[in-house]
Amino acid sequence: MATSSFALSSYMSVRAPIVAQRSRLVGLPSVRSLPRRTVVPGAATSGAPKPKPKVSTKFSDVLAFSGPAPERINGRLAMLGFVAAIAAEAASGEDLFVQLSNGGFSWFFGTAVLFSVASLVPLFKGENVQSKTTGIMNENAEMWNGRFAMLGSVALAFTEYLKGGPLV
Repeated sequence: MATSSFALSSYMSVRAPIVAQRSRLVGLPSVRSLPRRTVVPGAATSGAPKPKPKVSTKFSDVLAFSGPAPERINGRLAMLGFVAAIAAEAASGEDLFVQLSNGGFSWFFGTAVLFSVASLVPLFKGENVQSKTTGIMNENAEMWNGRFAMLGSVALAFTEYLKGGPLV
């Protein structure tokens, strides 16, 4: 946009005197006498603020493949699970598979249901995922932390499987 504006303004600065001379001959107003209209980037054309886009609260839209819920919920569960697995492993010395088989699966299932419902309630109320983001605690950071936690959980399980015991 800025490049085309620059190209147009440089073209007009070269061609404007020629057009102005021709317009005097024909009796048309000069190009130089026309008012200049400047556009400020990012400013709305009208004085009214833009309305917020309507957020869909339909179940199929919230849980769609590219919707706001799936990756966010999986990331939150992965962050919780990774930290809990490392902490329990450091405290008890048991690897991830032993933790899950000794009653950890029921805790995992209960926590997964609780965090999923807690993540879905604001979305079904029409809350926008970008509305509460400020500073370093933003939605982009949460997504990346969740992705790294998912990779960390898989890496922890794979490393413990190959090693045959706990990582710590």
